[in-house]
Order: sequence, then structure tokens, then C-alpha cells
Amino acid sequence: MTEDATGGTTTRNETDGQQAGQAAGQAGEQRPEARLEKAVRAAEQALIEFEIAVETFRVEVENFSRLHHQRLGPMYARLDELDALIAEARATRSGDPEDLRKAQEARAMVMPMPGIEELFNDWLDSDGLSPEAEAMLNEQPVQPPKRVRPSEEARRLYRELARRAHPDLAQEETERERREEFITRVNAAYGRGDERLLRELAEEWAAGPVPQEAQPSESEELYARLEWLSRRKELLTLVAHELEESAIGAMLRMAPDDPDRLLEEIAEQLLGQVSEREAELAGLVQ
Repeated sequence: MTEDATGGTTTRNETDGQQAGQAAGQAGEQRPEARLEKAVRAAEQALIEFEIAVETFRVEVENFSRLHHQRLGPMYARLDELDALIAEARATRSGDPEDLRKAQEARAMVMPMPGIEELFNDWLDSDGLSPEAEAMLNEQPVQPPKRVRPSEEARRLYRELARRAHPDLAQEETERERREEFITRVNAAYGRGDERLLRELAEEWAAGPVPQEAQPSESEELYARLEWLSRRKELLTLVAHELEESAIGAMLRMAPDDPDRLLEEIAEQLLGQVSEREAELAGLVQ
């Protein structure tokens, strides 16, 4: 029991009740948008992480597609050419209209020979043919296509930069534009697997202007922000689905830890198919 300011007394229960009432009053005075703001910030961070994952996978698909084309493209072209030659040889032997039709369809499937610039892409420089091109023309072993896949350190740097400099964290249009320009450079460096440049970009961002802290937003603006984040996530989900369901994406899912080995296995299978087709053609033209 205690004495109050008027000289009266109050019980401990009454004191506890007053303190609880004061705490409830303070809680009631919190901004009604506080919980909404928290939800928006959580949604922003989740979207950024999702975008990082999608962009990382997109770069992997793009680089693997390039390696796939460089390594296996000539084998696929050779198979198409052999299929056309086999169909034409059969049509010549039989003279059957159906065989002639199949031969025409097979020939139509053969891709035209590429131009000199495409054929020797990255093999021509100011000094003429590169060592790889000369080796190919002289029937010597050719170096495999250059591995273009970001290292673990490059991935770490990219994720860190994307989280820190993501345009969705900007509250003003000028800051958003600055971040978009910077992230474009980050994406380009990551796509090339340029670890050194990513480090330089990290230093540049650390030395840049510090973004202003977010100002309290009105509930209408926060709801609009949540709707935009939801639409953006739906769009990214479609992009991710297309990447995963693509032929290259499916191949990457088959061997996420060693895609280069998968290329080797496919190359061995294609070489076997080429040998079979060549033997079949030899039997038809004898």
C-alpha cells in the first residue's frame, strides 16, 4: 500500500493497473501504418532475394547455352546433314514419291552454312586467324570453348551488391535512376564473370552517396506499393518458369553441380549418332 499525491493511499493492484493502462495508451498511440510499413519492407526484401535468384539462374542459362552451342552445335548440324543425305540416297534408290517427299523435308531441316563472320566468331582478330582457328583448319586438337560461368566469389559479390543497391530500395526518382544505372553495370560484370570489376563496383558503391532514410508513407501509398510488389513477383515467377522449362534450363537442373560434365556426356552420345549415320550412309551409296 502506498500514499498518493493527495495524501490518500492506493493498493499495489491499483498501481499495476495504472501502469498497464499507460502502456496500452502508448501502444494505441503508435502510427496505424506501422504494421503496413513493416509488411512492405518485408515484401521488398523478399522480392529482391527472388530477383537475385532469377537473375543468377538467367546468367547460368545464358552462359550454358553459349557453351552448348559452341561445343555441340556443329555436331547437331552434322547429324541434320547426314539425315538429309540418307533420305536423298534412299529416294534415289527407290524413286518412290513418298521417299522423295521425305528427302525434301530432311533437306529443308538442314541449316544453311553460316557466313565467315559467324563461322569464325571470336577466332578472327587484327593479326588474322587465332590459334584455335588455325588448329581447326589443320585438323589439330582445338581448345574447348572458354568457360564463362561466374565463380563463387563473383556470385557472392553480385548478391551483396544487388541487395545493397537494388532500385526498389530507393524512395526518390533520382536515387532510383542512379541505382538502376549502377545495377545495369553490376549485371553486365556478373554476366561476364568479371570478379575484379565486381570488387571495384563494390568499392564504388561504398564510396558513393548514402541514400536518405525512408520517410513515413501514408497507408494509400503503402497499399499501392504492396500491389506493385505483388505484380512484380508474378512477372518474375513467369520468367523463372520459362527459364526452368527451357531446354537449357532443364539440362542445368539435371546437373546443377557439374554442367560441363553433362556437355561431355551429350557430346559422346552425339558422336556415336554421327558414326551410326555415316555408316548407314556408306551402305546406301555403295
